[in-house]
Amino acid sequence: MRVRWIALLFVVAATVLTGCGASKHGTHGSNQSGVLNVAIVDTPNTEDLVHLTPSLFTSHSHIRVNYTILDEGTLRELVSTDIAARSNQFDVVMIGPYEAPQYGKDGSITTLQPMASSDKGYQLDDIIPSIREALSYRAQLYASPFYGESSFLMYRKDVLRAAGIRMPPHPTWEQVAAIARRINRPGMAGICLRGKPGWGELGATFTTVLNTFGGTWWSARPNGSVGEAMVDRPAFRKALQFYVDLVREAGERDAASSSFNECLAQYLDGKVAMWYDATVAAGLLEADNSPVKGKNGYAPAPVERTSASGWLWSWALAIPTTSAKKQEAWRYIAWATGPQYIEEAGPRIPGGWAAIPPGTRRSTYEIPQYRKVASVFAKPTLDAIASAPVDDPGTSKRPGTPGVQYVGVPQFQTVGDECTELFTAVISGRLTPDSALRNCQSIAAGSVGGG
Repeated sequence: MRVRWIALLFVVAATVLTGCGASKHGTHGSNQSGVLNVAIVDTPNTEDLVHLTPSLFTSHSHIRVNYTILDEGTLRELVSTDIAARSNQFDVVMIGPYEAPQYGKDGSITTLQPMASSDKGYQLDDIIPSIREALSYRAQLYASPFYGESSFLMYRKDVLRAAGIRMPPHPTWEQVAAIARRINRPGMAGICLRGKPGWGELGATFTTVLNTFGGTWWSARPNGSVGEAMVDRPAFRKALQFYVDLVREAGERDAASSSFNECLAQYLDGKVAMWYDATVAAGLLEADNSPVKGKNGYAPAPVERTSASGWLWSWALAIPTTSAKKQEAWRYIAWATGPQYIEEAGPRIPGGWAAIPPGTRRSTYEIPQYRKVASVFAKPTLDAIASAPVDDPGTSKRPGTPGVQYVGVPQFQTVGDECTELFTAVISGRLTPDSALRNCQSIAAGSVGGG
């Protein structure tokens, strides 16, 4: 752990300079008055946030924000290690529904409920109920959503039309795979699927496939705790083989290094014809500066044995209990995740109104400028969020707290990270599926004392 912590400090030291440069802030210092240290994920939406912070927040609040901007895997490892060590490195951290209930339960993050309830400008009741519930523990909000999402299938309508293909209104994975193989050609892959290791990267998309194929990571005991590891079962094997075959036969180049940002870039560059991923991507595809604007269709997350398979997620801001600047932190969070930011960001960000943070507030979908530009993807996004099967994602009972693309138990982070390293090795041809499944079964069983 000490070696890992030292390595993460080097990553932060390198990345925080990028964050400060982008937002024109000073040096990283948690003891400076009027300064907040904030760790966030690296996505186009958060890049807009960093860019707008000096003019829209600091200029009025006189609170400077030092951003540490990291890819999601590194961010998760840093935040979990930082919170476990109680190192007080950050005043605000970006987490999601997997972490919020766990950190809230063990007292690692501060409940936002009193501040959110008393802050009229924040409009707590405006938050989409399923997103709010996912970020709560015992009806107390512990993280405020910056954007919310499910997952769905994005595809180039013009490419499918030229091939004489019509996307089914509710596609199965077998149908999607057949389409991907049919339209796959040199210069344009049939589909982009995450292949980069990490429980929230390859693990997210794969687990939604696993669920609908009838597989699961663990069984659940009657009391909801983790039961037997199920990685070596036929449904898990079938799901992994399907995923690997599809990526290798009709997927993007360098799939083993691809996650959300990489697939987004390839789709925008016309290098992939379909993409299964987060619904938040639609606003970027239809943004003012998108080369594929107006060329895209959106279909529900593909299924096999279940009626729905899309995930539920939100990148959200939380306050570690170790922070001594909780009032300043809340002031920042209320701005960044409140309705005011959405209204101010729309006319200022490069992508225009289509690219504002979606999926968190009902009022967002009542803004006339947004309704106009989001007409092709707003309803599919809200439908996906509403239909995400968080309480029953597969064909058998799951242990832990609700979740679709993850299992809501503490050991999933380590098991998911280690097993997806193996699955990525299968995608890149460095390991056989049998070997990966055998080793992953051992890891999953060992995490509950069964291996």
